[in-house]
Amino acid sequence: MKVGIMGGTFDPIHIGHLLAAQSVCEELGLDEVWFMPTNVPPHKEQTQGATARQRLEMVRLAVEGHEAFRASDIELVKGGVSYSIETVSLLRERYPDHRFYYIIGADMVQYLPKWHRIDELVRLVTFVGLQRPGFDADLEELPAPMKEAVMIASMPQIELSSTLIRERRAAGRPVRYMVPDRVNNYIEVNRLYET
Repeated sequence: MKVGIMGGTFDPIHIGHLLAAQSVCEELGLDEVWFMPTNVPPHKEQTQGATARQRLEMVRLAVEGHEAFRASDIELVKGGVSYSIETVSLLRERYPDHRFYYIIGADMVQYLPKWHRIDELVRLVTFVGLQRPGFDADLEELPAPMKEAVMIASMPQIELSSTLIRERRAAGRPVRYMVPDRVNNYIEVNRLYET
């Protein structure tokens, strides 16, 4: 089975994440895409956003009903800082017959050499860099073993981020159509991202 991994804070998950997953699913012929909210991201500052459990619940609501999308709590259950090498090693141990594709934004491709234990990680997973607005993934900048472990996929161009959604909510502005309806309802009922 070919499985895409989409990691991230998903604070909140939005239609850009879902479009990216669908694009890679189609382009690479993946069987499933697993959305994995990070517990504590190693490279992002903590924001006053949703709790880990709330982020996971929003992911569940967003992927509900999609035959190829799954929500995974693997990083939340593991706890601590979410390092990709630990997560991928655990996945390979649990699902030895699966091939994993780690989906990242094109802007993250250039930072791969800085990832924790990247030399081991590139032997366990194929990275898929998504072309996003304003970012061209330059694979020539990467060391040879890394370059061979990265492929580029295209996605519809959409200017949307979780930060923008949180800012709109803080300003009392709607985020409908930026997130799936069920996620929008969850955000409103739980009064997430309000000041």
